[in-house]
Order: sequence, then C-alpha cells, then structure tokens
Amino acid sequence: MRTDLNHLPSAKQRELDRVVEMLFHGFREATQEATGRRKSARILKVILFGSYARGDWVDAPFDANQFMSDYDILIIVNQKELTDGALYWEATEQRLFDAHQVEKIIRTPVNFIVHTLQQVNDGLSHGRLLFTEIAKDGVVLYQSDDRPLANPKPKTPEQAYLMAKEYFEDLFPGAMRRFAFAEIGYERGWYQDSAFDFHQATEKLYRCVLTTFTFYAPRSTNIVFLRGMAEGLDRRLFDAWPRATHADRAMYQKLKDAYRKGQHSKHFEISSEQLEWLKTRIEILGTLVHEVCSEHIAKLKIAAETDAKGEP
Repeated sequence: MRTDLNHLPSAKQRELDRVVEMLFHGFREATQEATGRRKSARILKVILFGSYARGDWVDAPFDANQFMSDYDILIIVNQKELTDGALYWEATEQRLFDAHQVEKIIRTPVNFIVHTLQQVNDGLSHGRLLFTEIAKDGVVLYQSDDRPLANPKPKTPEQAYLMAKEYFEDLFPGAMRRFAFAEIGYERGWYQDSAFDFHQATEKLYRCVLTTFTFYAPRSTNIVFLRGMAEGLDRRLFDAWPRATHADRAMYQKLKDAYRKGQHSKHFEISSEQLEWLKTRIEILGTLVHEVCSEHIAKLKIAAETDAKGEP
C-alpha cells in the first residue's frame, strides 16, 4: 500500500495533514477518561481511499452547485468498541463538518469510517468491494501497526450479481415504505414524524446505493456522510439536492437534524412548505437511485452470463 501523496497538490497534502490532526484530537478527547482496557485505545492506521487516493477527484468551487469529491478516510482502531460512532466519533464528525461548511478552514468535505483490522480483513475475505478498493488504491496517512491488510478474495461475477440484486430488492422497497409513512404524516399534520420518516427514507436510499455497488454501508445515520459516499459512486445522484445557496444546504441539514431533534426535541420545527420541498427532492432521489442501481445490476448480470458461458 502506498504511503506518499505526491500525486496531490501541496495544498491538498497540507489539508489532509490537518484532517489527520483533527481526527487524532477528537479521538484523544473521546478516550481521555477511559478506564480498564479502554486506556489502551489506539488508532492503528489512517488510510485515504476513493478519488483522492486514485487521482480522479473533482474539485469544484465551494459555492458552485457542482459535484465535489470528498476525502474518504478509513480509520483502523485496536478495539471493536472504538468503532461506535455515537460514543467516540460524533464530535469529530461535527467538527470536520463545521470546519468545512461553517469556518471554511477545510476546503474539501471529509467522510470517514472506523473499523478494526479484523473487520477490514473480514470484509476483504468476503469480497466487499469498498475494502478491496482500499487495499488496491489506498494511501496510508498514518500507521502505528505495520501489519498488512489481508489479500482480497473477489466475488465471482455470479455472486456479485446475486448479492447486488438481493440488496437492492430489500432496501429500495424499504425506503419507499418509509417515504409512504412520511407522506401520511405530512397529510395528517404530524410534521415532526413526517420529517423523521423522510430522513429514514433518504438514509435507506443511500444505503441501497452503497450496498448494491459495494456490498457495504457504514453504521451511520448521518445522511450528509452517506450522501457523500453514494455520490462518489455515481455522480448522477448529486442532482437530487440543490446546494448552491445557504438556504439549499440548510434544508438538507434540517432533514439531517430530523433524525434526533425530530424525535427528542420539542424545539425542532419544520413547516408544511419545507416538508413539501423535501418530499419533492426525495422523490427525485428515489428515481435516480432506482435508475443507477438498476443499470449497475444489469451490467453485473451481463458479466455473470458472460462468465458462465466461458466467454473472454
């Protein structure tokens, strides 16, 4: 696995150094009062993957309503409990979001996933494409443990087709059911419930894309994070959400907030007009998800049929 960032502009290299510093700062804060075996909590590796590792990133102006690549980062920790996002990583996730969206001290959005080395190696042994691509293209930004990742065991074309089809046929209808629940809540004036169900529909749609394409989705309810990962797989998904203006971005943030604030805070408010806007955008997202996943499954089916015939 590579360890240099020479293919990136110097400004991007400095920015990634700052991101790694923020990850470690957040980790230290989250574990500073640990007791027992948690006192030995460590980050073993930080690996850049995705477009910035491969070299095919898109760097659009911040205020342009254009697709912009995210930094995709894998953090490998030494204890399974440390992969719990809510307990150990939520504050860091918010800090990175604020650094990009509010303070603008980081120009590039950041997504990160957290796993143990065993979880990563299990993913490789089961042919999960995300981990396979990390092993192939990833760039090590930090490591205190030089054990290599396991050798990937890719799925056969038939296995890939059947698994992608199974994920899509499970998750897409589930997303549409949550969308239907949201519509009922909206029509009856149950606006907080409706907002929560619109969030759930959106989350499931992005999970549908991720699992259909890569057989993996992170354990996260953060739809900003999930959106970034999914849009990196097919840029057509970017068109679901306008984001050229602060008002556009604020609407998606309100949908994100609906997951927790909509359930637990009496101060969460959302209007009929806002729900109608969200409903329209999620309908567009659903259409795009169905389109890109169906096309991907069709390609996998052709590959499986070709392989079964023994054709080159």
